[in-house]
Order: sequence, then C-alpha cells, then structure tokens
Amino acid sequence: MSLTGTPFLYTLIALSVVALALPLALWSRVRGPRALRAATRALMLLFAQGTAVALVFTLVNNANNLYDNWADLLGTGDHVQQAADLGADGTGGIALKRLPKVRQTFRPATGPGMRAAGGVRVTQLKGRVSGVNAEVYVWLPPQYDEPAYRHHRFPVVELLPGYPGSAKAWFGSLHAHEQLEPLMRDGQVAPFILVAPRTNLLAGVDTGCANIPGTVNADTWLSVDVPMMVMDNFRAESAPRGWAVAGYSAGAHCAAKLAVAHPDRYRAAVSLSGYNDPIGERDSLAAQTPALRADNNPYLLLREAPVPPRVSLYLSGQPHDGYEAAVALEQTAKAPTTVHVVYIPKSAGGHTMALWRPQVVPAFRWLTEVTGRGHVTAGRAAPPRSPSTAGATPAELASGTASRAGAVRRR
Repeated sequence: MSLTGTPFLYTLIALSVVALALPLALWSRVRGPRALRAATRALMLLFAQGTAVALVFTLVNNANNLYDNWADLLGTGDHVQQAADLGADGTGGIALKRLPKVRQTFRPATGPGMRAAGGVRVTQLKGRVSGVNAEVYVWLPPQYDEPAYRHHRFPVVELLPGYPGSAKAWFGSLHAHEQLEPLMRDGQVAPFILVAPRTNLLAGVDTGCANIPGTVNADTWLSVDVPMMVMDNFRAESAPRGWAVAGYSAGAHCAAKLAVAHPDRYRAAVSLSGYNDPIGERDSLAAQTPALRADNNPYLLLREAPVPPRVSLYLSGQPHDGYEAAVALEQTAKAPTTVHVVYIPKSAGGHTMALWRPQVVPAFRWLTEVTGRGHVTAGRAAPPRSPSTAGATPAELASGTASRAGAVRRR
C-alpha cells in the first residue's frame, strides 16, 4: 500500500480501534501462568501504542508531505544514475539549444489535493544532462486550454519543498493551485504553469540543490533538465523571461541560490523562511566543505558577483528563521538586482505549513508584477515596513545571529 494512500490510512485507523478494544475486552480474560499473562498484556499495550504512533505519523506526513513513499521514509531511494563533472555552468559543454525535443508521457497524479483545481499531472523525467531520473509534477493554469490562449506562452514557476519534503507538498499541503486558480481566472494573478520536481534525490541527505561531481547534479536537474522538459512539452515562455523559482525552508534556500547563480535561467525567486549558508540544513551535501558552502551561499554569490544579476527576490522570514538572511541579501544587492523583504512576526506561528500557506497568494501577486507581466523593475525595490537591523554587521545578518534589540518599524 502507498504510504500516503487512503487505504493505508484507513487500515491504520482500523488497527488503532482494534488495538484499543483488545485490552478492554481481554485484559481480565487472559489465562495461563503469570509470566505469560504479563507478556500478553504487555504485547497488547505495545500494539496499541505502536498503532497510535503510526497513525499520528501518517496524519502528520499526509498534512505536510514530508515523505512521498516508502523508499523516501526508509532511506532506500536513489534517483541519481550518474553525476559527471558538468563544469561551472552545469551543462558539461553541451549545446542545450541543439538537443532534440523529447515528448514526455503524463498521467494524473494521485494523493491528497492532487485532483483539485483541474488536477495535477506527473511524468518520470530522465535528465539528459544531470543524470537524475525522477518525477516532476505539473499543473496548468485555467487559461491553458482555452481557445483564446492557444498561441499564448505562459510564465512558469518551479516549486521546491523543504527537507525532508515531497514534490507534492506545494499542491497537497500548501494548496497552491487551489488558492491561485480563482485569482488566475479573475486576472488578479498571472496564469503561471506550476512545476514541482523531486528534490529528494539521494537517501538520507539533502542535496542542497548543488552540483557535486561523482555524487549528484541537483542544480543542473532543477535549472536545466526540468526547464527543458517544460519548454519541450508545454507552451511555456523561454527562460529566463517569465521564469521563477519558489521554495520554503530548504527549498527557499535553493530558490534564492538558483536565481542568483543563474540569471540566464530565472528572472525571480520566492524564498519563504530560507537561509543563506547551506549549514542551515546540517544534512545538506552543500554544507560538507567550506568550498561547497561558499559556492552555494546566495549572499556570497550576490556579494562577489562581478556584475549584479538581473533578478528579483521576494524573501520572507521570522526573527532567527529567515528574516536576518533576507535582510543580508537586501543590504548587499545592487541594481539591477531587486530585493523585497517581508517580516513575519513570531506570533504568526512556527516553521510549518500553517505559516507558509497564507503566504502563497501574496508571493504570487508579487511574481505577477515582476515576471507574469513580462518585466523586472530596475533598481532596488522599495522596502516594506519591517524592523531595522539595529546596526548589525553583514556577517551577523547572513548567519542569522543579528540582534533585534532596539529595532523599530521602518516608515
């Protein structure tokens, strides 16, 4: 049975009821030697506790899309077929524009929320450059099949989950498509194609969306193979015009890093509760060496860029959970890079889906302005009302150790 399927959930509910009924019905009826009676009763209690824990875990997992299948949960999944050294640009010298188009087979996706708002489809993609073989979920906006739009090319947003996290999370837990579909119909939000590729590529570790020769080419998978597939199979705008990447938690870090590192592939990024230094996720492969940390830190990439990238960043966070990292990027950015920082108070909740779900619509309204309408505003974005950083150094801001003592609201 599927880990996230309804049959497995109902089976656990039934077992939990049985596990609760057994001690009530049989506790005083157990016969035999004292040791046997004690062992039987202990087994009934362990059975009740085990089924209760399994049921709670399954409910939490289904609500947050942490593990998509048994292989992810047990750490046996491996979606990397090869990881050649692809060089600094992640293409291995391949002339991408000369590669023939490859048509993918899509099927309706299953799981909580996947059939809502027109339905999500899924395909198994063999990355021609990255060597990754994994699933990619795609949702098409309501206008896509309308006759008036038959020659229209649509903007695209890649959606990245946290770690651990399933590619389904943006649909099954954040309900992005359900929230955005009516706004797209009303013209309040641009009709984006939503694309959610698998990011959990190796067992037990976060790839950190990094290219690591001999281990994984996660950056190339996300920024080369997945976009090529989308443009080969759908009426999508050519990158970077109209292309953006969004993520939460570890996915937020990846979104900012990919956009800053590849302004030729993305025009914008949305980062919800992200971090700059990959050490923010200690299981990240990008946090294993100082060189990898530097190469995958969007703050350092932005600061050291010989030419500021033409990208726009939407960064939201709470104190000590994304906000300081966001302000660090804001302070180091130079035109034409633009940065929009959104301060989320601690009272809004913690590092959970409940915090990020209501941020989907504001983030996509912003994306509509910077990518969905075909332009990127030059210069720095006007700062929103948010606490000052009270003279903290860039190093403190980037590491998330800046103090908010004496912070005041910006006017």
